[in-house]
Amino acid sequence: MRLIRLLQRLKVTIKTPNTVSKRPYCDNVPKPLRSLKPKSTRDTVQHYVDSFRVRTVGGNGGDGCISFLSVWCKDHAGPDGGDGGNGGHVIFKATNSVRSLNHCKAVIQAKPGEKGFNKDCSGKNAGHVIVNVPIGTIIKNQNGQVIGDLDREGLMFVAARGGAGGRGNKFFLTDTEQAPDIAEFGAAGETNIYHLEVRSLAHVGLLGFPNAGKSTVLRAISRARPNVAPYPFTTLKPHIGTILYDDYEQVAVADLPGLIPGSHMNYGLGIQFLQHVERCRGLVFLLDGSSSPGDQLRVLRRELRGYSAALAHRPALLVVNKIDLPEAKRNYELMRNDYDNVIGVSAKYGVNLQQLLAAIRAIYDENDFRE
Repeated sequence: MRLIRLLQRLKVTIKTPNTVSKRPYCDNVPKPLRSLKPKSTRDTVQHYVDSFRVRTVGGNGGDGCISFLSVWCKDHAGPDGGDGGNGGHVIFKATNSVRSLNHCKAVIQAKPGEKGFNKDCSGKNAGHVIVNVPIGTIIKNQNGQVIGDLDREGLMFVAARGGAGGRGNKFFLTDTEQAPDIAEFGAAGETNIYHLEVRSLAHVGLLGFPNAGKSTVLRAISRARPNVAPYPFTTLKPHIGTILYDDYEQVAVADLPGLIPGSHMNYGLGIQFLQHVERCRGLVFLLDGSSSPGDQLRVLRRELRGYSAALAHRPALLVVNKIDLPEAKRNYELMRNDYDNVIGVSAKYGVNLQQLLAAIRAIYDENDFRE
């Protein structure tokens, strides 16, 4: 007993089967890190391209050559026309080195093969054009049918085959035809049109009405620089920001274009906007606290169900923005009475952003969004 009293005076915690220290041994909750690198000052802001329509053109084959060998003391030595080279292919290759389709061009064309030469010299084959695409890229034809799914590193899809090279007149030499004066033209390369889609745009997508503050939130929690303006539909393309945590985990958050009532019936650009939502693994319903956030939430959920029943079951988080305004703060308190786990933030003044980042990491871990 004397020893215990002495230890208590020294404020040493004794762990027994009936007593447990109130202070945890370590804190395993990952914390977001503040980026020390300043944001870019470039005038152009790069948005994320998650779907792209591309026309691929294979290279034409080289023409065969018509030639007859003429040497000293032998004027008619026979045909010596070489074959043309093969045209190049256009190939899509899945790789981890790229994350979007920003680098893709509307028309991708391979080079043609070289024509044949005399003295039995064949033309060179053209090199293939390999276009790197993110892992998980889906390739659709003009009818919307999925014809390719590049879901593994290094997997390739031949989008357009190059034409075969034409044969020279030496090929047509026979016992009865000693001086053929014909050759083949090179075959034309294939021309195809595809629609590329990235299966996963981001781990979490910010979903809400126009002017709800999605771009402002993304600016506040990451180094992304989407345009911010006091009018609706400022964002027409998704922007991606990355949140860094102290356990070296990175969570990608997408600023998605705003939805309006009737989007699932393609009002405005509704279907195009909802396709971006479909490529996010989790959703953050960002509600404007200054104008009926409950009604906004019901409309957003109705639009998601109308477009795809699977979207209604995605992991989601409710966030009320602009709580620095008095009416928004009152609406936030009403939302807390009706829904569980509602977070109130002010992206403009940075209120409760740490709580938002912790909640984003929680749904990231609970639903195993790791690739």
